[in-house]
Amino acid sequence: MFKGELALVTGASSNIGRGVAAALAGEGAELIVTDIDHERLQTLQAEVEQAGGTCRAVVADLSTPSGWKDVLAALEGQVPDMLVHSACPGRNEADLIMEVSEETYDAMVNTNARSGFLLARAVANQMKDAGKAGRILFMTSLHAHTPRNLPHYSGSKAAMTMIMKEMARQLGPFGIRVNALAPGAVPGGGFATSEDSFQPKRKIPLGRFGTPEDIAGPALALLSDRFSGYVTGTTVVVDGGLQLFSWIDAPEA
Repeated sequence: MFKGELALVTGASSNIGRGVAAALAGEGAELIVTDIDHERLQTLQAEVEQAGGTCRAVVADLSTPSGWKDVLAALEGQVPDMLVHSACPGRNEADLIMEVSEETYDAMVNTNARSGFLLARAVANQMKDAGKAGRILFMTSLHAHTPRNLPHYSGSKAAMTMIMKEMARQLGPFGIRVNALAPGAVPGGGFATSEDSFQPKRKIPLGRFGTPEDIAGPALALLSDRFSGYVTGTTVVVDGGLQLFSWIDAPEA
């Protein structure tokens, strides 16, 4: 589906970002992957190359003011056909509104909103100048619209959602599509659990947590002009139905 196209994926060393990167490679895309974890990036690169694909790993920290510039420089003149911004710092459930530190807040907002916007804008300019009908996909969250008890996380995801819409509106005339995908509960990213009684799982109509592969399929569909050529400025929710529930449990009788 993406043979001969170049995809830039941030946050590609693990979980959702890795799942999307691997799926893109499986559909023939050439990859440039970036993250802060050098070892995991090298493992991903080796796996893609062993399967006959092309992958280049770039270590960069998007929580810093200049991290996005490091990614842009690493393109070395190549113009991506696709950008997937999946990078996001880990979340500590104790970082509530009265407890979260300034450093933690800044790292989250810098990675998600600031670097996400500046990198996407720079790549979009390259796409536009090259006459490419490019695609940009932001990994947001259900908590762009619903509180998560973590103000730095939910706030930055809400910002990403509006950035996506602003970019889609202005880049549409150039044939560049911009969308977002909002994953539900996917262990390994924002949380880790094996407890069947864990509340979100009890409230997922499909009866299980999500996997990176569950997210990768819809991501590829959004990036594909064949399946989503007339889709821009929207968020696709992939959550097993979790958003259908209220936080208030119904009484037993």
